[in-house]
Amino acid sequence: MAHDDSPTARALRTLDLLQSSPGITATRLAAHLGVSERAARRYVGILREAGIPVDSTRGPYGGYRVGRGLRVPPLMFTSEEALALVMAVLEGHHDAADPAGPVGSALGKIVRVLPGPVAHPTEAVRGVNTKGPHTTARTPDPATTAALVQAAADRHRLRIAYDLGAKGVRPMDVDPWAVVVRHGRWYLLCWSRTADARRVLRVDRITEVAVLDGSFTPPEDLDPLDTLEAHLAEGWSYEVEVVVEAPAELVARWLPRSLGRPEPLDARTTRLLATTDEPEWYAAQLTALGAPFRVVRPSELREAVETLGRRFLTAADLDPSESFD
Repeated sequence: MAHDDSPTARALRTLDLLQSSPGITATRLAAHLGVSERAARRYVGILREAGIPVDSTRGPYGGYRVGRGLRVPPLMFTSEEALALVMAVLEGHHDAADPAGPVGSALGKIVRVLPGPVAHPTEAVRGVNTKGPHTTARTPDPATTAALVQAAADRHRLRIAYDLGAKGVRPMDVDPWAVVVRHGRWYLLCWSRTADARRVLRVDRITEVAVLDGSFTPPEDLDPLDTLEAHLAEGWSYEVEVVVEAPAELVARWLPRSLGRPEPLDARTTRLLATTDEPEWYAAQLTALGAPFRVVRPSELREAVETLGRRFLTAADLDPSESFD
Protein backbone atom coordinates (compact mmCIF):
# COMPACT_ATOMS: atom_id res chain seq x y z
CA MET A 1 0.00 0.00 0.00
CA ALA A 2 1.48 3.37 -0.95
CA HIS A 3 2.15 5.92 1.81
CA ASP A 4 2.49 9.72 1.81
CA ASP A 5 3.52 12.24 4.46
CA SER A 6 0.09 13.71 5.23
CA PRO A 7 -1.16 13.51 8.86
CA THR A 8 -4.06 11.31 7.77
CA ALA A 9 -1.74 8.89 5.97
CA ARG A 10 0.56 8.74 9.01
CA ALA A 11 -2.38 8.07 11.32
CA LEU A 12 -3.49 5.19 9.11
CA ARG A 13 0.07 3.92 8.95
CA THR A 14 0.14 4.08 12.75
CA LEU A 15 -2.97 1.88 12.90
CA ASP A 16 -1.36 -0.57 10.45
CA LEU A 17 1.76 -0.79 12.63
CA LEU A 18 -0.26 -1.30 15.82
CA GLN A 19 -2.19 -4.16 14.20
CA SER A 20 0.83 -5.86 12.62
CA SER A 21 3.21 -5.34 15.58
CA PRO A 22 1.24 -5.55 18.86
CA GLY A 23 3.30 -4.10 21.71
CA ILE A 24 5.30 -1.78 19.46
CA THR A 25 7.16 0.92 21.40
CA ALA A 26 6.95 4.63 20.78
CA THR A 27 10.59 4.57 19.65
CA ARG A 28 9.99 1.91 17.00
CA LEU A 29 6.72 3.54 15.97
CA ALA A 30 8.51 6.86 15.46
CA ALA A 31 11.26 5.18 13.44
CA HIS A 32 8.75 3.51 11.10
CA LEU A 33 6.81 6.76 10.65
CA GLY A 34 9.92 8.90 10.24
CA VAL A 35 8.86 11.31 13.00
CA SER A 36 9.79 12.10 16.60
CA GLU A 37 8.50 10.01 19.52
CA ARG A 38 6.34 12.95 20.56
CA ALA A 39 4.74 13.05 17.10
CA ALA A 40 4.23 9.28 17.16
CA ARG A 41 2.35 9.59 20.45
CA ARG A 42 0.26 12.34 18.89
CA TYR A 43 -0.81 9.99 16.08
CA VAL A 44 -1.79 7.41 18.70
CA GLY A 45 -3.89 10.12 20.30
CA ILE A 46 -5.59 10.87 16.97
CA LEU A 47 -6.61 7.21 16.70
CA ARG A 48 -8.04 7.28 20.21
CA GLU A 49 -10.00 10.45 19.41
CA ALA A 50 -11.46 8.63 16.41
CA GLY A 51 -12.85 5.97 18.75
CA ILE A 52 -10.21 3.30 18.08
CA PRO A 53 -9.20 1.57 21.34
CA VAL A 54 -5.41 1.71 21.74
CA ASP A 55 -3.97 0.19 24.92
CA SER A 56 -0.55 1.17 26.26
CA THR A 57 1.72 -0.53 28.77
CA ARG A 58 4.48 1.31 30.64
CA GLY A 59 7.91 -0.01 31.47
CA PRO A 60 10.90 -1.39 29.54
CA TYR A 61 8.70 -4.03 27.87
CA GLY A 62 5.72 -1.77 27.34
CA GLY A 63 4.22 -0.51 24.13
CA TYR A 64 1.04 0.08 22.15
CA ARG A 65 -1.51 -2.36 20.81
CA VAL A 66 -5.07 -2.16 19.49
CA GLY A 67 -7.40 -3.04 22.34
CA ARG A 68 -10.86 -4.55 22.45
CA GLY A 69 -13.75 -2.13 22.44
CA LEU A 70 -17.39 -1.81 21.48
CA ARG A 71 -16.42 -0.80 17.96
CA VAL A 72 -14.41 -2.99 15.63
CA PRO A 73 -11.31 -1.03 14.55
CA PRO A 74 -10.75 -0.73 10.80
CA LEU A 75 -8.42 -3.35 9.35
CA MET A 76 -5.42 -2.31 7.29
CA PHE A 77 -4.32 -4.74 4.55
CA THR A 78 -1.37 -4.53 2.21
CA SER A 79 -2.01 -5.74 -1.33
CA GLU A 80 0.04 -8.90 -0.67
CA GLU A 81 -1.88 -9.63 2.56
CA ALA A 82 -5.28 -9.21 0.90
CA LEU A 83 -4.34 -11.40 -2.06
CA ALA A 84 -2.84 -14.09 0.16
CA LEU A 85 -5.97 -14.11 2.33
CA VAL A 86 -8.30 -14.56 -0.65
CA MET A 87 -6.06 -17.27 -2.16
CA ALA A 88 -5.97 -19.20 1.11
CA VAL A 89 -9.76 -19.07 1.40
CA LEU A 90 -10.18 -20.21 -2.21
CA GLU A 91 -7.94 -23.20 -1.58
CA GLY A 92 -9.89 -24.25 1.47
CA HIS A 93 -13.40 -23.33 0.29
CA HIS A 94 -14.31 -23.99 -3.36
CA ASP A 95 -17.52 -21.91 -2.87
CA ALA A 96 -15.65 -18.80 -1.72
CA ALA A 97 -16.62 -16.94 -4.91
CA ASP A 98 -20.33 -17.43 -4.16
CA PRO A 99 -21.55 -14.16 -2.56
CA ALA A 100 -24.62 -15.94 -1.16
CA GLY A 101 -22.56 -18.27 1.05
CA PRO A 102 -21.15 -17.27 4.44
CA VAL A 103 -17.51 -17.47 3.29
CA GLY A 104 -18.20 -15.57 0.08
CA SER A 105 -20.22 -12.95 1.97
CA ALA A 106 -17.41 -12.40 4.47
CA LEU A 107 -14.86 -12.05 1.67
CA GLY A 108 -17.13 -9.56 -0.08
CA LYS A 109 -17.25 -7.34 3.00
CA ILE A 110 -13.47 -7.32 3.20
CA VAL A 111 -13.00 -6.54 -0.49
CA ARG A 112 -15.56 -3.72 -0.42
CA VAL A 113 -13.60 -1.72 2.16
CA LEU A 114 -10.19 -2.15 0.51
CA PRO A 115 -8.73 0.77 -1.45
CA GLY A 116 -8.91 0.49 -5.24
CA PRO A 117 -5.28 -0.52 -5.94
CA VAL A 118 -5.67 -3.41 -3.48
CA ALA A 119 -9.31 -4.28 -4.18
CA HIS A 120 -9.12 -4.67 -7.98
CA PRO A 121 -6.58 -7.54 -8.15
CA THR A 122 -8.09 -9.09 -5.01
CA GLU A 123 -11.58 -9.14 -6.54
CA ALA A 124 -10.15 -10.65 -9.73
CA VAL A 125 -8.44 -13.47 -7.83
CA ARG A 126 -11.65 -14.07 -5.87
CA GLY A 127 -13.42 -15.01 -9.11
CA VAL A 128 -10.98 -17.80 -9.99
CA ASN A 129 -12.51 -21.20 -10.85
CA THR A 130 -11.95 -23.70 -8.05
CA LYS A 131 -12.54 -27.37 -7.43
CA GLY A 132 -11.83 -29.72 -4.57
CA PRO A 133 -10.44 -29.43 -1.06
CA HIS A 134 -7.08 -28.06 -0.03
CA THR A 135 -4.14 -30.43 -0.36
CA THR A 136 -0.43 -30.13 0.30
CA ALA A 137 0.06 -28.26 -3.00
CA ARG A 138 2.26 -25.18 -2.80
CA THR A 139 0.53 -21.80 -2.91
CA PRO A 140 2.00 -19.54 -5.64
CA ASP A 141 3.17 -15.96 -5.22
CA PRO A 142 0.10 -13.71 -4.71
CA ALA A 143 1.41 -10.89 -6.89
CA THR A 144 2.17 -13.29 -9.76
CA THR A 145 -1.27 -14.87 -9.42
CA ALA A 146 -3.00 -11.49 -9.43
CA ALA A 147 -1.08 -10.43 -12.55
CA LEU A 148 -2.15 -13.62 -14.38
CA VAL A 149 -5.80 -13.30 -13.32
CA GLN A 150 -5.91 -9.61 -14.26
CA ALA A 151 -4.36 -10.33 -17.68
CA ALA A 152 -6.93 -13.10 -18.28
CA ALA A 153 -9.75 -10.73 -17.35
CA ASP A 154 -8.37 -7.94 -19.56
CA ARG A 155 -7.40 -10.38 -22.36
CA HIS A 156 -3.82 -9.17 -22.47
CA ARG A 157 -1.08 -11.34 -23.94
CA LEU A 158 1.82 -12.17 -21.65
CA ARG A 159 5.45 -13.14 -21.71
CA ILE A 160 6.22 -15.43 -18.78
CA ALA A 161 9.24 -17.27 -17.43
CA TYR A 162 8.42 -20.89 -16.58
CA ASP A 163 10.64 -22.94 -14.27
CA LEU A 164 11.15 -26.45 -15.65
CA GLY A 165 13.37 -27.58 -12.80
CA ALA A 166 16.50 -29.34 -14.07
CA LYS A 167 15.74 -28.13 -17.61
CA GLY A 168 16.03 -24.49 -16.57
CA VAL A 169 13.68 -21.53 -17.02
CA ARG A 170 11.87 -21.20 -20.36
CA PRO A 171 10.39 -17.93 -21.70
CA MET A 172 6.92 -18.32 -23.21
CA ASP A 173 4.47 -15.99 -24.91
CA VAL A 174 0.93 -16.96 -23.93
CA ASP A 175 -2.72 -15.98 -24.17
CA PRO A 176 -3.89 -16.46 -20.56
CA TRP A 177 -7.38 -17.94 -20.84
CA ALA A 178 -8.03 -18.53 -17.12
CA VAL A 179 -6.53 -19.33 -13.74
CA VAL A 180 -8.00 -22.44 -12.11
CA VAL A 181 -7.56 -23.97 -8.64
CA ARG A 182 -7.88 -27.76 -8.61
CA HIS A 183 -7.40 -29.70 -5.36
CA GLY A 184 -5.31 -26.91 -3.89
CA ARG A 185 -3.02 -26.49 -6.91
CA TRP A 186 -3.14 -23.33 -9.05
CA TYR A 187 -2.98 -23.67 -12.84
CA LEU A 188 -2.82 -21.26 -15.77
CA LEU A 189 -4.91 -22.50 -18.68
CA CYS A 190 -3.52 -20.79 -21.77
CA TRP A 191 -2.63 -20.90 -25.43
CA SER A 192 1.13 -20.96 -25.87
CA ARG A 193 2.05 -18.81 -28.85
CA THR A 194 5.57 -20.17 -28.49
CA ALA A 195 4.49 -23.82 -28.92
CA ASP A 196 1.31 -23.02 -30.92
CA ALA A 197 -0.65 -25.33 -28.61
CA ARG A 198 -2.89 -25.35 -25.57
CA ARG A 199 -0.98 -25.57 -22.32
CA VAL A 200 -1.75 -26.02 -18.63
CA LEU A 201 0.99 -24.46 -16.51
CA ARG A 202 1.49 -24.55 -12.76
CA VAL A 203 1.29 -21.01 -11.41
CA ASP A 204 3.83 -21.72 -8.66
CA ARG A 205 6.42 -22.36 -11.40
CA ILE A 206 5.87 -19.02 -13.14
CA THR A 207 8.68 -16.74 -12.00
CA GLU A 208 8.11 -13.63 -14.16
CA VAL A 209 5.13 -12.00 -15.85
CA ALA A 210 5.22 -9.16 -18.39
CA VAL A 211 2.28 -7.73 -20.35
CA LEU A 212 2.73 -7.62 -24.14
CA ASP A 213 1.05 -5.51 -26.78
CA GLY A 214 -1.98 -7.08 -28.36
CA SER A 215 -5.07 -8.84 -27.09
CA PHE A 216 -6.68 -12.23 -27.63
CA THR A 217 -10.09 -13.87 -27.71
CA PRO A 218 -10.53 -17.07 -25.67
CA PRO A 219 -12.43 -20.03 -27.15
CA GLU A 220 -16.19 -19.60 -27.23
CA ASP A 221 -18.06 -21.26 -24.35
CA LEU A 222 -14.77 -21.97 -22.56
CA ASP A 223 -15.31 -23.96 -19.37
CA PRO A 224 -11.94 -23.56 -17.58
CA LEU A 225 -12.46 -26.37 -15.06
CA ASP A 226 -13.73 -28.87 -17.62
CA THR A 227 -10.94 -27.97 -20.05
CA LEU A 228 -8.34 -28.42 -17.32
CA GLU A 229 -9.79 -31.79 -16.32
CA ALA A 230 -9.75 -32.94 -19.94
CA HIS A 231 -6.16 -31.79 -20.40
CA LEU A 232 -4.99 -33.67 -17.31
CA ALA A 233 -6.42 -36.90 -18.76
CA GLU A 234 -4.34 -36.66 -21.94
CA GLY A 235 -0.77 -37.13 -23.01
CA TRP A 236 0.47 -39.88 -20.66
CA SER A 237 2.38 -43.04 -21.59
CA TYR A 238 -0.34 -45.75 -21.46
CA GLU A 239 -3.53 -45.47 -23.51
CA VAL A 240 -6.49 -46.69 -21.46
CA GLU A 241 -9.73 -48.22 -22.70
CA VAL A 242 -12.27 -49.56 -20.21
CA VAL A 243 -15.80 -50.78 -21.00
CA VAL A 244 -18.28 -50.04 -18.20
CA GLU A 245 -21.73 -51.63 -17.93
CA ALA A 246 -23.46 -48.35 -17.13
CA PRO A 247 -24.70 -45.26 -19.01
CA ALA A 248 -22.16 -42.55 -19.78
CA GLU A 249 -23.82 -40.01 -17.49
CA LEU A 250 -23.37 -42.35 -14.54
CA VAL A 251 -19.72 -42.98 -15.39
CA ALA A 252 -19.19 -39.21 -15.51
CA ARG A 253 -20.58 -38.94 -11.97
CA TRP A 254 -18.36 -41.70 -10.63
CA LEU A 255 -15.08 -40.54 -12.19
CA PRO A 256 -13.78 -36.96 -12.69
CA ARG A 257 -13.06 -35.79 -16.22
CA SER A 258 -9.32 -35.93 -15.47
CA LEU A 259 -9.59 -39.74 -15.33
CA GLY A 260 -10.93 -40.12 -18.83
CA ARG A 261 -13.56 -39.34 -21.45
CA PRO A 262 -16.74 -41.46 -21.24
CA GLU A 263 -18.20 -42.35 -24.66
CA PRO A 264 -21.59 -44.12 -24.87
CA LEU A 265 -21.48 -47.40 -26.78
CA ASP A 266 -25.23 -47.78 -26.30
CA ALA A 267 -27.83 -46.74 -23.74
CA ARG A 268 -26.39 -49.11 -21.10
CA THR A 269 -22.68 -49.38 -21.92
CA THR A 270 -19.85 -46.85 -21.91
CA ARG A 271 -16.29 -46.83 -23.20
CA LEU A 272 -13.87 -44.88 -20.98
CA LEU A 273 -10.84 -43.48 -22.81
CA ALA A 274 -7.85 -42.01 -20.98
CA THR A 275 -4.08 -42.08 -20.59
CA THR A 276 -1.94 -42.70 -17.53
CA ASP A 277 1.67 -43.05 -16.45
CA GLU A 278 0.76 -45.14 -13.41
CA PRO A 279 -1.39 -48.25 -14.10
CA GLU A 280 -1.38 -49.28 -10.43
CA TRP A 281 -2.68 -45.87 -9.36
CA TYR A 282 -5.28 -45.83 -12.15
CA ALA A 283 -6.52 -49.28 -11.17
CA ALA A 284 -7.28 -47.96 -7.69
CA GLN A 285 -9.29 -45.06 -9.17
CA LEU A 286 -11.49 -47.53 -11.07
CA THR A 287 -12.84 -48.83 -7.77
CA ALA A 288 -15.07 -45.73 -7.77
CA LEU A 289 -17.09 -47.26 -10.61
CA GLY A 290 -20.42 -48.50 -9.32
CA ALA A 291 -20.94 -51.08 -12.05
CA PRO A 292 -19.07 -54.04 -13.62
CA PHE A 293 -16.29 -53.07 -16.02
CA ARG A 294 -13.71 -54.69 -18.29
CA VAL A 295 -10.22 -53.39 -19.04
CA VAL A 296 -9.59 -53.58 -22.80
CA ARG A 297 -6.12 -52.03 -22.71
CA PRO A 298 -3.32 -51.73 -21.75
CA SER A 299 -2.14 -55.08 -20.42
CA GLU A 300 -0.32 -53.28 -17.60
CA LEU A 301 -3.65 -51.94 -16.34
CA ARG A 302 -5.29 -55.39 -16.58
CA GLU A 303 -2.47 -56.82 -14.46
CA ALA A 304 -2.77 -53.97 -11.95
CA VAL A 305 -6.55 -54.52 -11.65
CA GLU A 306 -6.00 -58.27 -11.13
CA THR A 307 -3.40 -57.63 -8.42
CA LEU A 308 -5.67 -55.13 -6.69
CA GLY A 309 -8.61 -57.54 -6.88
CA ARG A 310 -6.59 -60.30 -5.23
CA ARG A 311 -5.60 -57.93 -2.45
CA PHE A 312 -9.26 -57.07 -1.84
CA LEU A 313 -10.22 -60.74 -1.74
CA THR A 314 -7.46 -61.45 0.76
CA ALA A 315 -8.55 -58.48 2.85
CA ALA A 316 -12.08 -59.92 2.91
CA ASP A 317 -10.64 -63.24 4.09
CA LEU A 318 -11.61 -64.96 0.83
CA ASP A 319 -9.47 -67.31 -1.26
CA PRO A 320 -8.28 -65.47 -4.42
CA SER A 321 -7.94 -68.84 -6.22
CA GLU A 322 -11.69 -69.58 -5.91
CA SER A 323 -14.20 -68.52 -8.53
CA PHE A 324 -17.38 -66.71 -7.50
CA ASP A 325 -20.72 -66.69 -9.25
